[in-house]
Amino acid sequence: MSGIDGMDGNHGVTGFDALRRAMAENAEEPEGPARNARAEQLLAEAEKLNIPLAVIEALGHQLKVYNYSSEKAKMFVPFARLLRMWDERPEDFDEYETHSLHWVFKWMTTGMLDQPHIPLAAMEKWLGEMEHRYRLAGHSERAVRSAEYSVAAHVGDLARAERAYAAWLAADRDAMADCHACELHEQGWWQSQRGRDEEALELWAPVLEGEFTCAHEPHAALASSLTPLLRLGRLDEARANHLRGFRLVRSMESMRSAYADHVEFCALSGNEARGLELLAERPAYFTDDGHPRSRLDFTAVVALLMDRLTELGLGDRPVPGPAGRSWTAAELAAHTRAEALALAARFDERNGTTHVSERARARMAQRPLVERLPLGVRAVRTVAAAEVAPPVPVAAQEPGLPALIAEARRLSDTLQPNAVEAWAAVARAAQGVELDPRDRAEIADHEAMDLGPEGTELFERAAALYAEAGDPGESLAARARAAYIRALAGEVDEALTVVAGLYDEVLALYSVDDTGVRQTASVLMSRARILMRRVLEAEEDAVLSEAEQAVREVLALVEGRTGDDVRLAARVAEAQAMLAELAARAGDVEAAAELFTWAAAGFVEAGLPWFAVEYEARLAGLLHHLGDPAGSERALRAALEHGGPHLEAIGRAQLHLQLAEVVGGRGDDEEAAEHALEAAHWADEAGEGPTLGALARHQLGGFLLRQGRWAEAAEVLESALPDLSAERHGDGAVVQTQWWLGDCLSELGEHREAAERRLQAAEIARHWPEQHDHATLAHLAAESLGAAGLPAEADRAYARAGGLWRDLGNVHGLIRSLRARAWLALRAEDGADAARELMTEAVRECEIALGETQAEEEAWQRLVGELGHTHRQFGDLLARSVPEDAEDDSIRAVLEESLAQVVEAIVVFASLGDDALDARTGAELAAGWLAADLSRPAEAAARARAVLDAYGGTDGSGEARDDETARTRRAEAGQMLGLMEEQES
Repeated sequence: MSGIDGMDGNHGVTGFDALRRAMAENAEEPEGPARNARAEQLLAEAEKLNIPLAVIEALGHQLKVYNYSSEKAKMFVPFARLLRMWDERPEDFDEYETHSLHWVFKWMTTGMLDQPHIPLAAMEKWLGEMEHRYRLAGHSERAVRSAEYSVAAHVGDLARAERAYAAWLAADRDAMADCHACELHEQGWWQSQRGRDEEALELWAPVLEGEFTCAHEPHAALASSLTPLLRLGRLDEARANHLRGFRLVRSMESMRSAYADHVEFCALSGNEARGLELLAERPAYFTDDGHPRSRLDFTAVVALLMDRLTELGLGDRPVPGPAGRSWTAAELAAHTRAEALALAARFDERNGTTHVSERARARMAQRPLVERLPLGVRAVRTVAAAEVAPPVPVAAQEPGLPALIAEARRLSDTLQPNAVEAWAAVARAAQGVELDPRDRAEIADHEAMDLGPEGTELFERAAALYAEAGDPGESLAARARAAYIRALAGEVDEALTVVAGLYDEVLALYSVDDTGVRQTASVLMSRARILMRRVLEAEEDAVLSEAEQAVREVLALVEGRTGDDVRLAARVAEAQAMLAELAARAGDVEAAAELFTWAAAGFVEAGLPWFAVEYEARLAGLLHHLGDPAGSERALRAALEHGGPHLEAIGRAQLHLQLAEVVGGRGDDEEAAEHALEAAHWADEAGEGPTLGALARHQLGGFLLRQGRWAEAAEVLESALPDLSAERHGDGAVVQTQWWLGDCLSELGEHREAAERRLQAAEIARHWPEQHDHATLAHLAAESLGAAGLPAEADRAYARAGGLWRDLGNVHGLIRSLRARAWLALRAEDGADAARELMTEAVRECEIALGETQAEEEAWQRLVGELGHTHRQFGDLLARSVPEDAEDDSIRAVLEESLAQVVEAIVVFASLGDDALDARTGAELAAGWLAADLSRPAEAAARARAVLDAYGGTDGSGEARDDETARTRRAEAGQMLGLMEEQES
């Protein structure tokens, strides 16, 4: 504004109007010291104008920006000066400033509570002063009793607080009462402090749901609701309120106490890592000293979070803290605890009670309310998953060793998941004890299984011990397991050579009853597994055939002989799964699905449901391919159920993500979001946050968006973007995430940010062969730029979109971009001619498309409708293009043009019949008002009657429509008709 509109080149104010504009602009700036400094400068400029009201308004502006900042302590000086001016010359105050002066009495009274250096007696005196002045001004005592309640609650005088609270609610609401949102927030806070969480949430509901809002609500109520919701076990609401609420307070410097509530939520819900991220975002909160009460809140919850980290064994972890030095969690815990208690002691010394210190200690002593509440946003585990502590070694001479061996053998014979750990416990307990060869063989065998590729030598050792124990078949089975391990390590040919000899040996033993079915099946299964590994390397017919033959040999040996032997039942189920895999590789998807179904059922019937998980997951994929989403969903749910606690984190993440896609595909966005949330959580647990976790967050954001949960979706999508990459996830996922995020930000009114996201997505999409997404994103970015008040940038984006729509042959997109550019042009100075040209071009493009189209009836009708809407908008644009200072004749000429366009729209819509009835009647009404403006009441009345007739019931013919649109149109037409008939008479 330098040099224009009453401002000189150094931003000096040269007039009262300029001062007011400058204060309005400053009020829109972000909270903080820069805005406060500008308010101080504007007060100095106001004093030069020698206008008392200018100084009053500048003092009021200064007071407001101080109140909404971390420098609240500065409020008292400008208010004292305002009050003195009022007492000396009240006639200098206009109606608005008189109201404002009395309004900020409340800020002063409660603001004193936040400053421990102000004596309690001064507050009580001020409370009396407020009551006296409100009574003189004729105001209700509601605000006074509210302020008295605040004083009593702060010092811990519960009886007085309850009396004042009741009197506050009983008094009439008037112009001095706080807004509904602020009152409900404070009332709910009091109920929660008194242990009445349900009542608190009932009071907050209208604020949380957006019925009542203000500059700091629902921001504060969302923050206050977090711990009560956790205490009540309403975890989904707590998660949602954290994501929504933190987004609101993140940039508001004056909301340190609400920010502290979000840090507290993280400490109480197992989200310590996110709590640290919040601290890192606001380093100034550690040291800002203009508002001691919120500093107390902040330091107390930092101490709570740091104590939690220390308790988890992370006391030496580096953490964000006050500037000037590095901090560990343990050091910061001690520092912030001491600071919080020192601040609380200052308040208590002023108040003459111990209430503030008691509350601070209670807050810092809280225990987690949830072990871990997944939030869906990026998270790094602050502590590794707990390891199972090894059993205490049992002395060899104690009777516990035989029991340990018996239990380990039972577990391994029935293929239980913890059999390997049980044999490890036997090994620890048997140190220094001479065990028989069979026991030592099983110990070595299971240790080898636990080692995987590094267990080959132990398998050979186990084989020797089995032979020494007189079990040659199990010896061969152990050696076959060693061969399979070699195959897993990539030595498939070598493994096949070894297992071929073992195969011959075990069949020879079996033929003379020197070994049993179990041992023989073990060797045959290892051979089949190795051949299946070769299938993965070369899917030739011969290889597939050999593998299938090997699998069928296992089945031929075992089927019908399983009895109660769990191991043999598992062999049958695994063999069926192998045949399923071979069928899938051969292209017989239906057979593969049937075989995987049998395999999974076999494991479940054998009491081994956790083995079914892998095959149920494969089945789900095949059924999806076969177009059976219901079957796919059943298989995925079964996999999650059967995996139970034995599922590894990565497997759980994958299953939940697949299930999210399937459930979302049938339209249940709420459940789909729950599965995507679980997928993100378990991916983070598995250390796959940047890969699978990012994909899960992408999906979660989309499902939240589809539910209209814009703020939550935006938080999740913003969290996903840093990890999403074209290389890992495909550029389609990156574009879709940016697109969804742009939609969320647009709904939240963050239009500039929405435009940035949409333009970023468009930049990627412009390299794609198919350009429809590029055009759509450019168009959406233009809408956001226009809404953000950037008309030049919006016009360029619309022009880009229009060119793309033209290239794509999408006339609807082209016409809409031209219309949007016309409206933008009209907003510019001297832009009416350009706006008219653009709208004329839009009409021409419609007419050309209609003249050339060979489209089906529905597409043709859409084009006709587009022409009608374009004429209608052209008429509206012309009507709004008339300058305020135009001559009557020129105004009349433009209105005639406008009416002609609207009449053309009526004709076009009429050609579409009932399908365009509402569009036609809307145009009829517009034409009627234009006719009225042109002093043609008879024509306007005829338009009104046409609308009434169109909806039936006015002339005795047809059935009257009674929906909202029909009622609104009839009411407007009736109003128009009445006015025109009066004029005609």
